[in-house]
Amino acid sequence: MEPIEIGIYVSLGLLLMVVLGMRVAFAAAMAGLIGLIWIFWSKKGYDPSQFIWALTVATKTAGQVPHSKVASQALSLIPTFILIGYLAYYAGLTKALFEAAKRWIAWVPGGLAVATVFATAGFAAVSGASVATSAVFARIAIPEMLENGYNKQFAAGVVAAAGTLASLIPPSAILVIYAIIVEQDVGKLLLAGFIPGAFSALVYTIIIVAIAMIWKNVGPPIGGFTWKQRFESLPPALPIVAVVVIIIFFVYNPFGDAWGTPTEGGAIGAFIVFLMALWRGMRWPELKDALLETAKLTVMIFTIIWGVLIYVRFLGFADLPGAFADWITSLTMSPMLILIMILLAYAVLGMFMDAIGMLLLTLPVVYPAVMALNGGVNVAADDSAFGMSGPMCAIWFGILVVKMAEFCLITPPIGLNCFVVAGVRDDLTVQDVFKGVTPFFIADGITIALLVAFPSIVLWLPSLAS
Repeated sequence: MEPIEIGIYVSLGLLLMVVLGMRVAFAAAMAGLIGLIWIFWSKKGYDPSQFIWALTVATKTAGQVPHSKVASQALSLIPTFILIGYLAYYAGLTKALFEAAKRWIAWVPGGLAVATVFATAGFAAVSGASVATSAVFARIAIPEMLENGYNKQFAAGVVAAAGTLASLIPPSAILVIYAIIVEQDVGKLLLAGFIPGAFSALVYTIIIVAIAMIWKNVGPPIGGFTWKQRFESLPPALPIVAVVVIIIFFVYNPFGDAWGTPTEGGAIGAFIVFLMALWRGMRWPELKDALLETAKLTVMIFTIIWGVLIYVRFLGFADLPGAFADWITSLTMSPMLILIMILLAYAVLGMFMDAIGMLLLTLPVVYPAVMALNGGVNVAADDSAFGMSGPMCAIWFGILVVKMAEFCLITPPIGLNCFVVAGVRDDLTVQDVFKGVTPFFIADGITIALLVAFPSIVLWLPSLAS
């Protein structure tokens, strides 16, 4: 049997294991190891006396993956970004951010929901985890909305959908993982996420206001805040703005050379938020909880990376990515239509897999195909199919697939953010949250369509850093 055939059979087996409920990390590691054994044994003609040799070589090959790939400075961004978010929560910075947004925006139809979106976007700028963001604002924003007469399904849907912004607005753990897998510049990818993230928040806002204006009892406006109260709410929220500015300058300094690497920026951001948390009264119990939550989420992400990278190593031996890229480029359809079909496939796949696992499993195959579709890794903009150079296409496609990952965080039946919000609130069921996020499917569809149609939304900031 040819390696390509082995690659297809093992990949189908992996999808079956995931659909049956096995964790992505373990399913990918098992599929990768079995695939490696199969390929090495096939080279010996399936001689029974050579099976132990094939098993030994496959095990050694798989065993080298976790350390060689994960011992990367760029991946150290993930725990520091997650820690920033949890420290900001325990320091009370998130509540201050929501309070400021509420006093300035609550007067518009659906104002508390809009304030939640803006506060979540601000928190996303110091937290790299969508799940953590949803959990935090389920505790802060939903009680406020319910006390002011908001529909509980609508309130839950707003928090679950707004939590997805942490996947796109830097610092984003998923963007860092994408950069590692496709070997692209982490700093430029983080920069590229700012405008699309803000754009997504704006589209959410428009949808919320429209719903509140059509159905008056869903999200009534809240008034009564004086200008003095509004301005008094700003100083407690400024520390988050300061941390965001510091991280941006470490990634990209518009006035000269960058101050340091994204890794250093994440570490310094975490240290600054730690000092703010101490100043605002955080003590050992809160610090311990922040460290434990950071460790749990980091271990989960790294376990998925380890397992999937074993599968990726097998794909390299099977040459499945190259074969898929050749097949994609041989199609007679327009490159843009093929890209749209790939994005739709992500939407379907995301209904059954978590976002990080989905990207890690598919990118080793899909990314080379998309780059080949554009004309290659080193293609110039004038010679490309999408009107952009190879490096810019890598950034653009990264933002698109991460936005698709955001979309998958709220789609049934796996939508992780919806389960998190329901888990935090005893008065909500998962069905309530899924009903509440339905309008945001439309918002995400509009955003993705505009990012595809107008790549400059994504590429303007990273082009300045070139």
